[in-house]
Amino acid sequence: MSEKISEKKIGEVILDVKNITLKFGGVNALTDISFNVKEHEIRAIIGPNGAGKSSMLNCINGVYRPQIGSITFRGQTFSHMDSHQVATMGIGRTFQNLALFKGMSVLDNIMTGRNLKIKSNILQQAFRNPWGIGPAEREEIMHREAVERIIDFLEIQAYRKTPVGQLPYGLQKRVDLGRALAMEPQVLLLDEPMAGMNVEEKQDMCRFVLDVNDEFGTTVVLIEHDMGVVMDISDRVVVLDYGKKIGDGTPDDVRNNEDVISAYLGTSH
Repeated sequence: MSEKISEKKIGEVILDVKNITLKFGGVNALTDISFNVKEHEIRAIIGPNGAGKSSMLNCINGVYRPQIGSITFRGQTFSHMDSHQVATMGIGRTFQNLALFKGMSVLDNIMTGRNLKIKSNILQQAFRNPWGIGPAEREEIMHREAVERIIDFLEIQAYRKTPVGQLPYGLQKRVDLGRALAMEPQVLLLDEPMAGMNVEEKQDMCRFVLDVNDEFGTTVVLIEHDMGVVMDISDRVVVLDYGKKIGDGTPDDVRNNEDVISAYLGTSH
């Protein structure tokens, strides 16, 4: 695993987070957080429970609007963005608490990730051409082919027509990843993709994350509690504690950082 990461070519900064402060009422969820993400890297955000990790992802993908700071994506700087704008620009997201459509099939759930790419309007989709394949039909075939490739990639062909609610939790997490991949994101935000998984499921998900990064060239920003996983697959790690940044660097840098060691041992406060 480590050998594969060391051989890969990391690009220039694609996402730059500067001086982000997020407040809820009088409480600071994040205080003056700055870090960057380079193209093609796997960038981990770690920290104890309540450190502000998910809040940080929510600022990046437009769910929360920070009171202070800015986010620069591919040279464009924003004080805040809305979720639709972020998705259109090429930032995809999975969620810690699965937000799948439980009654819909695996294929249809992943297909929802193509919504932003569908160019035909509702009327074109509703009224099919009786004399042959029209633009709407051709577009749907193209999108379904893209979804089928993702289903093959995630090795869930046997479940493509199964309602997601009937799948084991680990497979539901794969579907969530598939829906995000269907957007063809340049940057993929993963919020605890391995939470609640057994060892075998974690190994599978690690492999998929590495393959997404390697084969698709997708930049990955990852929140994960399993330190073994983080240290194994990440290129760089930023560490939060009580909404403040206490470490940033390579896995080895972070592993030897006294502030990080103290925070994880519960002696930082």
